[in-house]
Amino acid sequence: MGHGTMSTGLRALVAATILYLVLIQPNHPAALTWGALGVFPLELPALLALVVLAGRGAAGTVLRGLLVALLVIIALLKLADFGTFIAYNRGFNLMVDYNLIPAAWELARGSFGTLQAAAAVAVAGGAVALVALALWWALGVWAGFGRARAWRLGAAVLLVPALAVAVAEIGQARRAWTLPPEIRQAIPGAAFTARVALERAQQVRDTRADLAAFREAARRDPMAGAGPLFDHLGDRDLILIYVESYGRSSFENPLYIDTHTGTLRAIEADLAARGLAMRAGWSRAPMVGGQSWLAHGSVAAGMWLDTQGRYRALLASPRRTLLHYAQAEGRRTVAIKPAHVFPWPEGDYFGFDAIYNAADLGYAGERFNWVTMPDQFTLHALDRLERAAPQGTRTPLVVQVALVSSHAPFLPVPPVIDWEAIGDGTVFNQWASTGDPPEVVWRDHDRVREKFRLAIDYSLQAVGAWAARHAEDPPLIVMLGDHEPARFISGVDGFDVPVHVIGPPDLVERFDRLGWTSGMIPDPQTPVLRMDGMRDALMRVLGSGVR
Repeated sequence: MGHGTMSTGLRALVAATILYLVLIQPNHPAALTWGALGVFPLELPALLALVVLAGRGAAGTVLRGLLVALLVIIALLKLADFGTFIAYNRGFNLMVDYNLIPAAWELARGSFGTLQAAAAVAVAGGAVALVALALWWALGVWAGFGRARAWRLGAAVLLVPALAVAVAEIGQARRAWTLPPEIRQAIPGAAFTARVALERAQQVRDTRADLAAFREAARRDPMAGAGPLFDHLGDRDLILIYVESYGRSSFENPLYIDTHTGTLRAIEADLAARGLAMRAGWSRAPMVGGQSWLAHGSVAAGMWLDTQGRYRALLASPRRTLLHYAQAEGRRTVAIKPAHVFPWPEGDYFGFDAIYNAADLGYAGERFNWVTMPDQFTLHALDRLERAAPQGTRTPLVVQVALVSSHAPFLPVPPVIDWEAIGDGTVFNQWASTGDPPEVVWRDHDRVREKFRLAIDYSLQAVGAWAARHAEDPPLIVMLGDHEPARFISGVDGFDVPVHVIGPPDLVERFDRLGWTSGMIPDPQTPVLRMDGMRDALMRVLGSGVR
């Protein structure tokens, strides 16, 4: 065999290997193992046969371009799946998740800096271009064999049975049919890439149907016409506080249990000594890892918002939120949003009389990486902006506060300081740049978990200290997590978050009807109330006109 023949054979082998590696690319972290290299991609023989038959003519060139585009798109979808499985424990939905791309940019820019984030984007773009060029070259190598009649004949013979085997495996994997055991065992691999493409096409259809059903459900409101509402509150404020990334893992993961339950017990003892009562329960969030607005919207609207598509459908619906009902009862509705560094036009839908984004809260201190300001400053700003006058001398409030100190990257973490020393927030500058930066800490998962432990603990301490500060004229506080963090941090598989009710005993006792337990530590066996049930549960507990 001559040198030219060896070169052609080597080129064919390298080209087939490139296609092999692209086709076996996993879309889930659990599949990223050496064993994945041994799973033969059933699409490969059909793909090679197809390009050999098409050759290098005009039709073959068009086919190569289409195949490269298709393979690159599927590879990007797999990569997106991989990322969303790590962050949110679910796959990527192209119809409703495209907003995650700018959100990921803002998180990366806020955590690691614009230069590093831009460099990462440039490297990623270059990698995609290299993959596309490699695929174009690899398909071209095999298309060149189409000049030989024997190759074309062999490809024609191979194409139909190769497609049949791939289709059979896809149907078996998707349970469209059941193959006999002997046939299943004879199939030499998996048509995973083709299956991903098929599933994405079907996902588009299913998502459209889901959104249509959601829009119809949004028009049917079980609370329409109910009243009076919130009358048990009297002149007291209702303060709904979300603690970022605070979930059941604080009570189940040994890395966090002692710290977080210890802090909650200390808060309980302090508040009880001040005459406040407490109840604790569980709620189920529609997601994990991020997209906190889905949790906030689920609670506010009484609708299950597990995708961005449902969120957008809600914004276009006539559904009335908890805030709309509060407005109708003569209460002032307020949103405190320290994470919002851009305008929030969606807020107009929810029924807020006032929305305070980051720039409106008066913080003059330095950012804590992605986190715009410490939670203690956020709560202090709420007092200054809306609660300076005593309850009973102003319009009672219903407030939604979204705390952010426990948002990734979870560092640095300030201490809880004297409330009178907070001022414009510049006092926090001494802690804003302490410790290693995120790009160093996030190389080590154990260090990330440690920073998470401390960040959640700080948020709990801040809320506890704020409740204690107002113990003489207490509002009703409903504090809950918005979602669990990413699974590699939480270490648990569930979607549950704790709920804590703090306030005057006569109001807090009303929550006993939900089966929630006394104190700040929820019982593991307490029934879980989904977030889409929170709106109606709150109005039933706090209003005499709702059964």
